[in-house]
Parts: sequence; structure tokens; C-alpha cells
Amino acid sequence: MLLYPPRRRRFAHGRQDPYRSWVTIQEVSDSGPDIPGITGSDTALLDAYSSAVVRAVQIAGPAVVHVRAESGSGGGAGSGFLISPDGFILTNSHVVHGARRVQIGTHDGRETTADLVGDDPDTDLAVLRIHLGDLRYITFAGRDRIRVGQIAIAIGNPLGFDHTVTAGIVSALGRTVPSRNGRRIDNVLQTDAPLNPGNSGGPLVGSDGAALGVNTAMIPSAQGICFAIGSPTAEFVASWLIKEGRIRRGHLGIAVQDVPLPQRWVRAHQLRQGTGVRVLEVVPKSAAAECGLRADDLLVWLDHQEIAGTQDLHRLLVGDQVGRRARLGVLRGPDLIHLWITPRERPAE
Repeated sequence: MLLYPPRRRRFAHGRQDPYRSWVTIQEVSDSGPDIPGITGSDTALLDAYSSAVVRAVQIAGPAVVHVRAESGSGGGAGSGFLISPDGFILTNSHVVHGARRVQIGTHDGRETTADLVGDDPDTDLAVLRIHLGDLRYITFAGRDRIRVGQIAIAIGNPLGFDHTVTAGIVSALGRTVPSRNGRRIDNVLQTDAPLNPGNSGGPLVGSDGAALGVNTAMIPSAQGICFAIGSPTAEFVASWLIKEGRIRRGHLGIAVQDVPLPQRWVRAHQLRQGTGVRVLEVVPKSAAAECGLRADDLLVWLDHQEIAGTQDLHRLLVGDQVGRRARLGVLRGPDLIHLWITPRERPAE
């Protein structure tokens, strides 16, 4: 049986009872009822968490939209969010891929038709555009602002219930998951914020309302394991889709993961970054296989441009880099080796 000490007594002139000076935990205010096991500090923490979620939803919620796609075989629905004041919307590729018409419902009840700006099934991302005024939008969180354990809040339209909010944490970084077309999506966030069908394409935001990622998948047979495309990848892909409508992407034939580099190797080879990209798998007969890359190799630069993470690798393999022979810096164990590789253009879906 737990015994709870009496409330702190106060003497004249605000002096505290000297016999209670050992108490360091803030007690429940006299204005509220006693709840065994709940202290004032617990209440303050819960209130702070609640306030953080409320504030994030107030910032990000008005930018979230309902996406309804119509195709020859029927249609589907999902979520999206505005990323600029001039109507650009980010969503999942699998929500709108192959749609003949896309309808958008905004937070304030307006309905409009969206144009498909660009679609990238490789990262399960697509950009739409609507032409309305007075639009709220969400900014992207930088890579250094995404950490395991931080609050993660999903906003979307699961099962048609508009602007549903669920909350959890960022469970892990750097996951690799298969996309709808069977290819792997690298550098994915794992979260335990509950997602359901219809959340796809909606934002996963932090306590400041900035997008940590784009909700993309769940595992139906599991609990608390859901995934989002990280904001660095999402921002990069969105910018190229807005610019060119597609991404002309070099294909190496590898699955990768962001990892920290051993500091002794960083010092030994005078590298300027503390992170790199680990090769998880090499596809047979690919450009990576032909140049001699192996599983567990660490990629640190391409043509002397740093590869601090998957985002850097994607950036360096876009556009003019495709089909051009380049020198790849690789840590194989403690040794820094150089391999010559020619990225191939990945055919459009």
C-alpha cells in the first residue's frame, strides 16, 4: 500500500514547513482533486505534450487536402498537402498514378480539379497543382531536424474521415521498403503514429508543424510500424517534378542505407563528412555489379562530391550524370578505394 504524505503547509510570511523541505516533486495544485499516482509535474508534462500536438495541427492542418482519383478501373482516395502558396500539392504516386481526373478537397471545404505536374513511382511521390487563392502550405523539416524519438503527427483522410490526426514518435531512420512497383525506396522514416488506408500522401509533421515526411505505407499484420518518405527526399523529388515533370535518374543497381562513418576512418582519409551510404544489396548485371561494388561498401563521394547520405546520392545521379563515367569513392573496411562507374538511365514506368 502506498502512503501519500500530507500537503505542504505554509507558515506566516510564506515560510515552508521545515519538516517537508525534502520534497522535490511539484505537488498537485490545491485547486484540483487528489489523484493517486499523478503529480503536478506529470500533469504539466501531459499538458505540454497536448499543447505541442495542438499547435502542430493548427499550423499544418489547413494545408492538408483530400485527394480523389478517378481512373478507368474505378478510383481511389488518399491525402496530400500543399507545399507552396501557388497551389503545388505533394502526395503519393500510388494515389494518383494512371488517374484520368483528380479532385481536391481543401481544409475550408472548397472543391477543385488538380493538374498532374509530375509522378515518380520510384519514390512513391507525385506533385499536383490547383489554382485557388488563400492557400496555406507546409514547409519541409531539414535532415538535421529529424531525430529518433521526436513527436510525429500524421494528418490525413483515413477511410474517408477528413483531417484525422494521430500521433506517435519517429521510431527509426534510414529504413528501406519496397515501392508499389517492386523497387526499393531508400531512407524511409519509421513511425508508430497510426496510419490507415487513406492516410497515404498526407504529411507526417513534427511539433513545429514542419513536414518530417510523406506518409506512404503501413504493415496490416503489424501494430505500430508505419512508414513515411523522409522530407529531404520528398523536397528533392518535388523540386525536380515541378521543374521538369519527371526525374531523369541514374540507376546504379543498389539498395542503400544512411549510416555514420567510423571516426578513425574519417580522420585517416581526411573526409569532411561524418556519414555515408552503406550498400545493402547489389543487383546482378547492374552498373554497380559491373564496376565491382559489394554489399557493405560505404559510398563517400562521387567525382569528389561528398555523399553524406542517400539524398546526396540521388542528387548526384540526376540529369547530366546519367550515362557519364564517374569515379566513386568507396570505403571497403578501413581502405578508401576508387571505382569507375557509369550510371544508366532508369526507364520511365
